[in-house]
Amino acid sequence: MRALPELPEIETIRRTIGPLLVGRTLHVAAIGPHDMRARGEGRGSGGSRSSWIAPRELLDGARIDRLERRGKRLAILANDGRALVIQLGMSGQLMTGKEAEATHRHVTWGIGGRAAIIVFRDPRRFGGVTPYRSHAALLEAWDLELGPDGLTVTAEQLTQRLSGKRAVKAALLDQTVVAGVGNIYADESLHLAGIDPRMRCSRLRPQRVAELAESIRTILMRAVTHGGSTLRDYRAGNGARGNAQQLHAVYGRDGEPCMTCGTALRGAR
Repeated sequence: MRALPELPEIETIRRTIGPLLVGRTLHVAAIGPHDMRARGEGRGSGGSRSSWIAPRELLDGARIDRLERRGKRLAILANDGRALVIQLGMSGQLMTGKEAEATHRHVTWGIGGRAAIIVFRDPRRFGGVTPYRSHAALLEAWDLELGPDGLTVTAEQLTQRLSGKRAVKAALLDQTVVAGVGNIYADESLHLAGIDPRMRCSRLRPQRVAELAESIRTILMRAVTHGGSTLRDYRAGNGARGNAQQLHAVYGRDGEPCMTCGTALRGAR
């Protein structure tokens, strides 16, 4: 299973891009030239995916109030109520123009009062953008589509969502169970909690669920502190590589000895 940017990577981008955007006015400098996944209401010409989103939906002319994140989703919120969610997918990047590569750019924004620009690029096009007419509509969508955020998930919230015969790792990858955990941090969290990824959710006792919730919070926050994990495409908003991958105890270590017991790891992708 290929690793995607997860909560720590998106949170790092929020923290590195936010100070550049908040309080500034954006204008859309360019859309494309490459197609992107977009769920907007705009109508353009050429039949490309980018024609289905209008500059206004991309926050053209908007003064930025704040950046919010839930799980793997990042939202830019404007003072006038507009919001734009950016999902990076497998290879997406959101960074300052001087750091972003020139190819596969989907949206380029200028920042009022500064020479800097912000670029969203996505070579494999698994990511995309979704506009919302209001902050309330954004939060309503997140409440419907996502579980509690991994940085703050509680034992009670996790208990409500971990049930049935599904394997616990498969459940953690479900974003309606806990938002922000993917293949990397599910492996790391389960290892820290001492839980077999194949164990059925129905077999987890309350104390084990509490330990898992604590492990998820610990692993994610540690990764945020280290700027996320750079395995291939991921970069922070300022172009910096993360170094959380140096702390991985199991992910990517298939066949290597366990750091805890010395037994060869199996299935640690």
